[in-house]
Amino acid sequence: MTWSLCETSAVLAQQPVAPSGSPRVGLQLPGSSASAGLTAIPERQRGWRGGSWRCPQDPRARAGCPARRPQDPGGYPCRGESAGAAAAAVPFPPPPRGAPPPARMLEEAGEVLENMLKASCLPLGFIVFLPAVLLLVAPPLPAADAAHEFTVYRMQQYDLQGQPYGTRNAVLNTEARTMAAEVLSRRCVLMRLLDFSYEQYQKALRQSAGAVVIILPRAMAAVPQDVVRQFMEIEPEMLAMETIVPVYFAVEDEALLSIYEQTQAASASQGSASAAEVLLRTATANGFQMVTSGVQSKAVSDWLIASVEGRLTGLGGEDLPTIVIVAHYDAFGVAPWLSLGADSNGSGVSVLLELARLFSRLYTYKRTHAAYNLLFFASGGGKFNYQGTKRWLEDNLDHTDSSLLQDNVAFVLCLDTVGRGSSLHLHVSKPPREGTLQHAFLRELETVAAHQFPEVRFSMVHKRINLAEDVLAWEHERFAIRRLPAFTLSHLESHRDGQRSSIMDVRSRVDSKTLTRNTRIIAEALTRVIYNLTEKGTPPDMPVFTEQMIQQEQLDSVMDWLTHQPRAAQLVDKDSTFLSTLEHHLGRYLKDVKQHHVKADKRDPEFVFYDQLKQVMNAYRVKPAVFDLLLAVGIAAYLGMAYAAVQHFSLLYKTVQRLLVKAKTQ
Repeated sequence: MTWSLCETSAVLAQQPVAPSGSPRVGLQLPGSSASAGLTAIPERQRGWRGGSWRCPQDPRARAGCPARRPQDPGGYPCRGESAGAAAAAVPFPPPPRGAPPPARMLEEAGEVLENMLKASCLPLGFIVFLPAVLLLVAPPLPAADAAHEFTVYRMQQYDLQGQPYGTRNAVLNTEARTMAAEVLSRRCVLMRLLDFSYEQYQKALRQSAGAVVIILPRAMAAVPQDVVRQFMEIEPEMLAMETIVPVYFAVEDEALLSIYEQTQAASASQGSASAAEVLLRTATANGFQMVTSGVQSKAVSDWLIASVEGRLTGLGGEDLPTIVIVAHYDAFGVAPWLSLGADSNGSGVSVLLELARLFSRLYTYKRTHAAYNLLFFASGGGKFNYQGTKRWLEDNLDHTDSSLLQDNVAFVLCLDTVGRGSSLHLHVSKPPREGTLQHAFLRELETVAAHQFPEVRFSMVHKRINLAEDVLAWEHERFAIRRLPAFTLSHLESHRDGQRSSIMDVRSRVDSKTLTRNTRIIAEALTRVIYNLTEKGTPPDMPVFTEQMIQQEQLDSVMDWLTHQPRAAQLVDKDSTFLSTLEHHLGRYLKDVKQHHVKADKRDPEFVFYDQLKQVMNAYRVKPAVFDLLLAVGIAAYLGMAYAAVQHFSLLYKTVQRLLVKAKTQ
């Protein structure tokens, strides 16, 4: 039979209390099979020796051994006693002389517990085990709350002409902070693009931050234009210097945004005036440990930069003039995996493919088959000092005896960023002389723009080649160095414009109507030069191609395909689906379509690419170290109080007793 503490206290209260110094009297519990049988047995005979029990051999004394359990009348047998011979026992040993009578102590303790239970209306066991029950029945935290996994894209890392650019590290394992924190050393600094500035970026680098993670909006097209322009201006400055700090970019989602907000709150609490408030907020705030799954980056050996060429052969003799149309297909930005290059230079590739389609139809019929060779070249490595064009020129001019570039090159037209704006600029390294075909093309561009598209502002921009710079300004300078007449057509007036090298150059930045209009201008000017329409008396306001011939839907589909995937030179190898699709597309209209590959010299490489450009980052929810410290202090204080209560129980009991008596008298 099981007895609770309150029931035992009630039974004790009903038993007669012997006078002080009289023999101990046995106690009969209801439901027990025998009485304690301790009458007239002195304490020493019953086994009390100096404050501890010694079980004597006297059968009557053994019956009062306190080692017995109150819930079992038989109790545990003493040494030398069988379990069957044990009698029912009272579980409370007599205290030393001078202590309060145990019956009175238990009576008052039972009264206290009874009042507590009556006031709480809850079982004592439920109160004791309530925390454990809550921990067991509470639903576990979702995995996303404890850890979040997301994809990050590392900043550019490459060597060009022996000069290192971009970030040099890829490993990250540190705690997250925002710019609101006063100390950023060895922390992963989270920044949102909407709040990003170059000054904040420099501050994080100066304080030796462990890493920088820039959070980009999910819809880049919805970013305000002032933010886009500001970041486009910052990107070249970020890449112009080498940094040891790993720099990553991530596209925000709900979980990542929640991590940023919680980190922002924890970082802002560090600036509070009160030290206690700082300690409390730091202990209660949630921290996040940012860890990347990759390893340290290393150089990629034997990387090939591929280009694609094709031609349309003119009608006539062998020594026909050749017009070369060039556009580099690769994109560039602060992060290779985010470089979509819509305007620079997806628009140029779109116009090149459309021109190939238009002139392939004209060259199909003998009556419109012109006496010009047309050579189309989609170059690779354009953003790395036009490495594909440079090696292509070397192979065609220095290492072969038969090439269209060796014979009679009329001019080279390079297309770059022609997908937006209300102006067109023809960039030249040397102004063309009158009487040449390049001068004729310049005049035809002016005529078509003035008479057929008066809303377009056209001009020629002259800039000499600066060989002291590590990177050439425009692609036509590669041809001009080899003394080939060339120019670049772009809606940008300066080669330093940030729109040419930005991850913000997305599909929405290319206006379909503007791209179609510029395609018509270029096609009209080329046609008038190739077929000599001006000298034949064709009016300048008469279009050669109608709107139905240059289809906007065709250009849009090509632009969608180009901007559907990143086209950084480090990501497009010779076996990529992009190159095979581009080669197939050119093969529909041109002859002798083939790839041209460039490999860096092993002894003195002009360019070196590195891996680990795309990784998986894990954000683990952690508590700060001060939380562990406060938790340890709290546990130590609790254990200290419990130890003091046990060691000084009599003093604690007397204090509680006085308080109870005082409360009763009131």
